[in-house]
Amino acid sequence: MGEEQPGSPASRDRVRFTTLWDDFGGRVFAYACRHVDHHTAQEVVSETFLVAWRRLPEVPDEALPWLLVVARNTMSNHRRTDRRRDALTEKMARIEQVAGSAPGADITVTDRAEVLAALAALTSTEREALLLTAWDGLSAAEAARVVGCSVPAMHVRLFRARRRMRTEAATESTTSTPLRVVPQPRSIR
Repeated sequence: MGEEQPGSPASRDRVRFTTLWDDFGGRVFAYACRHVDHHTAQEVVSETFLVAWRRLPEVPDEALPWLLVVARNTMSNHRRTDRRRDALTEKMARIEQVAGSAPGADITVTDRAEVLAALAALTSTEREALLLTAWDGLSAAEAARVVGCSVPAMHVRLFRARRRMRTEAATESTTSTPLRVVPQPRSIR
């Protein structure tokens, strides 16, 4: 490989980038520290100058405002990532709570075949309503949004599904433990 000649485009880019870093690295870091913790500020500076390197031809002569905009956008991305992570953590905690509270959340059973038979007896809309609330842990309002119906319609579907499950369980299992349908209180968000 050949060596770079002084004054070549690659050499000029390195010199310009080094100058940007030397002149503004500390100021971008100070700006970031006013908005985020020290560790995150270091990440923001790194990402800001990575963007500057990749987009070096777009960096204006008055580079500081441009760099601060990039830093600000980087911090916004970090905040969005944190919010998404927190929401996912909360959602996972709810799923664990629902999964740990009772088998099937809304249905307490001792026989898997009994549940499958009772579910098979439901209409597809009733089955979907019951599974969205019991298995997926959604409230009636959330399940209604998923299937595209009104909340009262979802309540009717759930009522019918539970009633049919009780009826199926009573006729199917005269000798085994009856299927109990226990509605769990759901919060409406």
